[in-house]
Amino acid sequence: MVVKVDDLALRARLGATNKSPRWATAFKFPALQATTRLRQIAVNVGRTGAVTPYAVLEPVALSGSTIQLATLHNEQEIARRDIRPGDLVIIEKGGDVIPKVLGPVLADRPADALPWEMPRECPACGSRLVRPDDAVVWRCLNASCPARLRRSLLHFASRRAMNIEGLGEALVDQLVASGLVADAADLYALQADSVAALDRMGPKSAQKLLGQIARSREADFWRVLFGLGIRHVGERVAQSLAAAFGSMSSLSTATADTMQAVRDVGPVAAAAVREYLDEPHNLALVDRLRAAGLQLESPEPQAAGSLPLAGATIVLTGSLAGMTRDEAAQAVTSRGGRVSGSVSKKTTYVVAGADPGSKLARARELGVTVLDEEAFSRLIMGT
Repeated sequence: MVVKVDDLALRARLGATNKSPRWATAFKFPALQATTRLRQIAVNVGRTGAVTPYAVLEPVALSGSTIQLATLHNEQEIARRDIRPGDLVIIEKGGDVIPKVLGPVLADRPADALPWEMPRECPACGSRLVRPDDAVVWRCLNASCPARLRRSLLHFASRRAMNIEGLGEALVDQLVASGLVADAADLYALQADSVAALDRMGPKSAQKLLGQIARSREADFWRVLFGLGIRHVGERVAQSLAAAFGSMSSLSTATADTMQAVRDVGPVAAAAVREYLDEPHNLALVDRLRAAGLQLESPEPQAAGSLPLAGATIVLTGSLAGMTRDEAAQAVTSRGGRVSGSVSKKTTYVVAGADPGSKLARARELGVTVLDEEAFSRLIMGT
């Protein structure tokens, strides 16, 4: 239940934070909970080598679904809550979506339940795990680790990166296990007969996949940069770097300080990019991607000041009928503008589609120009 102030003048006086209006408050039922047995604590290896623990549970029904796995965050959190394999544990869905373990039922703890310890070797490749003194995350540093490779390929093929449809978990597992793919560049050397011979594949499916891979060669440079999976480099950082340097060759010779001078690129991201590009194996991968025909430079690079929306900050809220949110954001950034997630006095325009959120009220409060979809279309078409 949401209780709102119904006087519009009072709403304007109350205003809003970056995330929510001050003139409305929500009351929710407490999250439903359940108890089940914690069979074991396993670990998962991510694409950057981060090793995170998760709970393997006896299946239990909760909020309309059967829960068998749940997040445990990290080694320190497990110790803080004193969660042990074999415990009867209390679980709930965070936000009614993500299952999490709240803690053990101590009165029901088995006598042989021992405190859990993080493994010191990677479960996928056997390499030694490391954790810096100032960090909480253990990592596998083996770039050839099969688990890291699988995650890296899934990220590379994801919709927001290279958008290779049909390259899902099951197929990636087969490509890695069969030795057909050892890195992203190997995708562009796949042969139809080799792919067709895999389980649940055939000539038509193989040709369709190879068509998707071939189409991905036309993806913008920033998508390739994002698809490489460099730590701390999200879509916006990749877009900013691609726009500022124009090519992978220029980026490869840039210092961390030079990268940090680019808008949206902080010291952590700049250092991560420099570290990635200083690794010979990574440079070899980039060279192979270039040889495979991927776009490693931006088409018609322009100085930031010459782009029609240079210096403009635009906030999107609500749904647009004529384009997706990603397409709208791309239209802004390709013209030199910046897409922000919050409204401030520095915001140039707020684009309001159907069912806009509190950002619209915030824009009106601050006197920021609001564009409907038609006006936004004129803005980007006119530029």
